[in-house]
Amino acid sequence: LLIRPSWSAAPSCPADGEPRVTITLDPGLAFGTGSHPTTRMCLRWLERHLRAGQCVIDYGCGSGILAIAAARLGAASVTAIDIDPQALVATRANAAVNGVTLIVQDTRTPLAGGADVVVANILATPLKLLAPLLQSLVAPGGRLVIAGLLERQIDEVAACYGQVGMTVADRDEGWACLAGCKSA
Repeated sequence: LLIRPSWSAAPSCPADGEPRVTITLDPGLAFGTGSHPTTRMCLRWLERHLRAGQCVIDYGCGSGILAIAAARLGAASVTAIDIDPQALVATRANAAVNGVTLIVQDTRTPLAGGADVVVANILATPLKLLAPLLQSLVAPGGRLVIAGLLERQIDEVAACYGQVGMTVADRDEGWACLAGCKSA
C-alpha cells in the first residue's frame, strides 16, 4: 500500500517496479493519515492477511483509511463506522476519491455481526469498553484486529477479548497491534 496525501503530487513509479495499491487521502478533521504507528500496523495486517471477497468492518474509521485499504485490497463488502460526524464526512469523501464503495454509518445505527474481519484502531480505554460489541461483530472463524494501545497495555486490553484469543500481531514505536480469531 502507498498512502498519498491529496495535496501532494502523484508518486512516480517505484524503483523496484512492483505495482502499489495507492490510496489518496485527505483526513479533514478526522484521525488517520497513515503515518501513525497504529495505522501502519493495521495497514500491514490487512496487506498480509485480508483475502479477496471477505466482509470487513472498520470500527472507529476516522478518515476511512483502513476501510478504503480493505476495499482496495479486494474486500467484497466494507462497513466504516464512527461516532464523529466529521469522520463520516471525511470517510465518504476519501472513498469517492479512491473509487471505492463503502457502507458508512454512525455508531447509533444497529449493527449485525458476521464480518470476516473487524478492525478497530482506537485507544486502549475505548477498546476495553467496546470489547463485547467488537467481538459480537466477528463471524465464527473471523478475525479481530485492534490497535491504539501502548505495549504496556497489551495484557489488560487482551484480557477483555476472551472470545477471540488476542495475541500480539505487530509492534511499532512503543505501540502494539493485537489480532485474534473467533472460535468457529
